Amino acid sequence: MSAVAVNMVEDRLCVAVIAGAHGVRGDVRIKSFTADPEGLAAYGPLTDKTGGREFRIKILGLARGLLRAHIKGVDDRNAAEALTGVELYIERDRLPAPEEDEFYHSDLIGLKAKLEDGTDYGVVRALHDFGAGDVIEIVLSAGGTVILPFTRTVVPSVDLEAGVVVIAPPEEVEAKAPKEGNS
Repeated sequence: MSAVAVNMVEDRLCVAVIAGAHGVRGDVRIKSFTADPEGLAAYGPLTDKTGGREFRIKILGLARGLLRAHIKGVDDRNAAEALTGVELYIERDRLPAPEEDEFYHSDLIGLKAKLEDGTDYGVVRALHDFGAGDVIEIVLSAGGTVILPFTRTVVPSVDLEAGVVVIAPPEEVEAKAPKEGNS
């Protein structure tokens, strides 16, 4: 089970963010959220969050875990530095359909989380990847939040049509589950 880290704005998904300038000729460093970072340019032109600016990128390689790229029309370091922090979006329909047991983060955010017995557990707030695999963050019905591994063991079922993820929290987390009658 895996999730691709993209955030949704209307019908567009954030697939990358410009991390900063690289060199003096206008190249940039890009953090890609796609399953295949080097395939980012294949999606065609990207836009900013508002959809008002378009970016045509050419991938030049990797540098310290980030993509090194050139954006058409950005020809010096100052112009590249001015783009630092700009999120890059594409139209949702340009992404491939997720494969079995694969999900886009934006599709999971807001889903109801239920325990295996059907008890309300909370709502999915976010998915994160801190380097050791995806984790799912849930706002608990009983109050507070919990972060759990996004694995088949802990999240045995995802039903996008029903809007529900089933959670089987590890024993050390179970104490935080809402008691019967608190759902």
